[in-house]
Amino acid sequence: MEVDGDSQPQIAPRDRRPDALGDFYVLSDEIVCSILTLLSPRDVARLACASSVMYILCNEEPLWMNLCLNNENLQLQYKGSWKRTTLHGLQVLSKFDDPCRKPLHFDGFNSLFLYKRLYRCYTQLDGFAFDHGNVERKTDLSLEEFRQHYDAHKPVLVSGLADTWPARKAWTPEQLLVKYADTSFRISQRSAKKVSMKFEDYVSYMQVQHDEDPLYIFDDKFGEVAPDLLEDYSVPHLFPDDYFDVLDNDQRPPFRWLIIGPERSGASWHVDPALTSAWNTLLSGRKRWALYPPGRVPLGVTVHVNDEDGDVDIETPSSLQWWLDFYPLLADEDKPIECTQLPGETIYVPTGWWHCVLNLETTIAVTQNYVNSKNFEFVCLDLAPGYQHKGVCRAGLLALSEGTFGDEEKLCMNDNLSCSELTRKEKRVKIDVHMEDSNCEIATNGGSESLIKSDIEFSYDINFLTMFLDKDRDHYNSLWSTSNCIGQRELRDWLWKLWIGKPGLRDLIWKGACIALNASKWSKCMEELCAFHDISLPADEEKFPVGTGSNPVYLVADNVVKIFVEDGLEASLHALGTELQFYSLMQRSDCTLKTHVPNILASGIVFLEEGSYKIVPWDGKGVPDVIAKHSLVETFAYTEYPFSIWSKKQFEYKKAGMSLEELVSCGGRTSIWPYIITKRCKGKIFAELRDALSWEEVSNLASFLGKQLHDLHVLPVPPLNDLSYLHMKKKLEMDDDNGIMENISEKINLPAASKVFFTILNRKKKDVSSRLAKWGHPIPSTLIEKVNEYLPNDFVELHSLFKNDNGSLEMHNCWSWVHTDIMDDNIHLEQSCVDSCDGRLVNGIANGREMSSWVPSYIYDFSNMSLGDPIMDLIPIHLDIFRGDLQLLKRLVESYGVPFGKRSSSSDENGKRRQISYLTMCYCIIHEDNILGAIFGMWKELRAAKSWEDVEEAVWGHLNNYF
Repeated sequence: MEVDGDSQPQIAPRDRRPDALGDFYVLSDEIVCSILTLLSPRDVARLACASSVMYILCNEEPLWMNLCLNNENLQLQYKGSWKRTTLHGLQVLSKFDDPCRKPLHFDGFNSLFLYKRLYRCYTQLDGFAFDHGNVERKTDLSLEEFRQHYDAHKPVLVSGLADTWPARKAWTPEQLLVKYADTSFRISQRSAKKVSMKFEDYVSYMQVQHDEDPLYIFDDKFGEVAPDLLEDYSVPHLFPDDYFDVLDNDQRPPFRWLIIGPERSGASWHVDPALTSAWNTLLSGRKRWALYPPGRVPLGVTVHVNDEDGDVDIETPSSLQWWLDFYPLLADEDKPIECTQLPGETIYVPTGWWHCVLNLETTIAVTQNYVNSKNFEFVCLDLAPGYQHKGVCRAGLLALSEGTFGDEEKLCMNDNLSCSELTRKEKRVKIDVHMEDSNCEIATNGGSESLIKSDIEFSYDINFLTMFLDKDRDHYNSLWSTSNCIGQRELRDWLWKLWIGKPGLRDLIWKGACIALNASKWSKCMEELCAFHDISLPADEEKFPVGTGSNPVYLVADNVVKIFVEDGLEASLHALGTELQFYSLMQRSDCTLKTHVPNILASGIVFLEEGSYKIVPWDGKGVPDVIAKHSLVETFAYTEYPFSIWSKKQFEYKKAGMSLEELVSCGGRTSIWPYIITKRCKGKIFAELRDALSWEEVSNLASFLGKQLHDLHVLPVPPLNDLSYLHMKKKLEMDDDNGIMENISEKINLPAASKVFFTILNRKKKDVSSRLAKWGHPIPSTLIEKVNEYLPNDFVELHSLFKNDNGSLEMHNCWSWVHTDIMDDNIHLEQSCVDSCDGRLVNGIANGREMSSWVPSYIYDFSNMSLGDPIMDLIPIHLDIFRGDLQLLKRLVESYGVPFGKRSSSSDENGKRRQISYLTMCYCIIHEDNILGAIFGMWKELRAAKSWEDVEEAVWGHLNNYF
């Protein structure tokens, strides 16, 4: 090559990356950026000073957006850039903000990853419209035509449904800003933190932002913060039914959302929660939609299904990234069903369909999810325990492992299905390959149509999908998926209310209940018990289990039939054995509590043998042969009641150190169930009456509970005899890996029973932070990190101590019977006449004017009975029945009459005074149930608490006035 003498050859700048990144040089830019998101904002700012390349990587706006959202707990106010917003939130902006400072420029460095990210930030979507899409467009669609051709079958885009809505004209950014400038709306973003913004701040953000995945308003509570918006639209006539509407608003899962987003924002690929169907009406702007039929996982999307609890997690690129990076790779036959939605149009998304949405400009929309007769069984299927069916519903047959089908079932599928296409990695279903060369008919409820072709034949039919249910998994005992839109108790309550409230749909509701609850199994068991005990067979309305408890309960004529299934056979035997022992002890006493506990009519064991149910009566004494043959069940053979309270305490110790997964697995799968039949009481449970009761009636209930708790707590406790204690002590010491019992014994002269109690309490502290982390929201992660330093080193330090004549420390025994589960569905009330002149309760008709009043009559369900600190009984009462009302708590304590056990303040190692509120808060933290979820759900402001002491004072501080 010839070079002019006066010119110099161009020398490429050296690559800065090896020297600037050191050992990080071997990592891709994407991995380095992912690592940076794990650091604190201050650490990222410091790392930016390390080298030129680190300076570039540490000043990326997407990184600071992630850092800001992960640390933001309060109102978000965008400051022009995410770095400035983050530093402003940390109140350090003035230290770092230099308006005269120029950005630094470096040669010798390039990054395709950063370039793509920058490109997405500034992409214009003017040419992204897909106006001639292949989603059917309809005008004046009748309800009959919709149900016949589209409902639960395929998408459709309908115009004219919103023509008369006030929102059609009023929902523009400018007009909404006038009315709702100071209203805060929830923001959707990829962070576990809950972020909200005032609408005026959000509009300012939309106008200046250049984010690759912009924030957008996706608020399911907009009807609460801006109720006028609910008056601006109505549910279109095509979607008249929503079976979730039998639930109160605070019980039903989120179902309606206000959606506002700028250009480039949108919803990434997903299937709607619980396989519900949805309608979405656009009021302003344009949206581009992409959809795939059920079971067809889009390219670039990975589905994870946890085989322990069925939790579904989807890894997906942002909607803009998918259209830019993945969509061009698709062959024409593999492309999704698409359309551009215009203002005034409503799109219908059927159950189970994958969909992705990209806002082509600033858009405003409203959407609602719903359950009707066409998707009800699918919703019940999604809420059923297990994992395999969830993987199949979302990922099709790709979610199945090799050997899933038997020979008979293989006949249902295409012979071209190869084992290599059914991939499942260890404990997760991972679908990260595209279903290429697809060639199949997608069958749906209501018909079939060649919408998408695939080599793998997959039928989205309820009979087909229920084949993948784990029939041995019991709804009452299985871990509940955090991805479920509704809790276990709420699910049972929902189905029960549907059964009572919609009798015309009982055939359909029963099918759904058999899928979700295995209702047919328990109904057959209950009918066999009725026949054995000569109880009339249940009427139609009695066929369904009642209540929200953790065991199937049936109301049949004048009887209550309860089948014990919670936590497996051993736990069930201890539940019934302890209840029977307590009833026997109570009936021999002279306490008034026994007049407020329903009579036991029968009890025993029901078991399945060779396909038929067998029943053995059992009064709690001795060990029935069917149980004695069960080698995995431990008995406490040194007492009259082998599954008595002390045997239960030993069982509690064994459970105390277990994780949630271990607790479920130890329950095992069994075909043996204890049962009890009690007298049915007239009246209603408090849960049904709460909103209808007057303040005086609820106050009387508080007084009633105080009196009954007192009688319960003074009832004599069965002694722990020497032989029983030696047996238990040997068992506890053998399992104890921390030497807890020895440490306690060395410090204090404890009664034998107290040693058992404190051993269990201290063991419950083990791995408490991991348990709280698994429960997750709404428990604040910042408090979970501090939980171990808040809890005492030893629970024995928190109880009353005194010096005996020898100068040694001893402890007052403050243990008693505790119910542990007095909640709104375990309190019964009956109607009585009240003389309106003097308020006296009278029987029958009295002279003068009278009125009806609800008075408490019975306390139910002593199966969770235990021995423990009496203060434990205040926890469910105050949180569930009183809903934190301090006046009711005061009324109860006054009625109780004496302090809950002998109390004295104590101090920790640093001399800090510990009061009864601290002890109660500690009980809440180590409780085997998610008590903290209830606390932070009720006191939402406490989610921003800086310390456990703040939570303690807000919830339990009032107790210090009484002890």
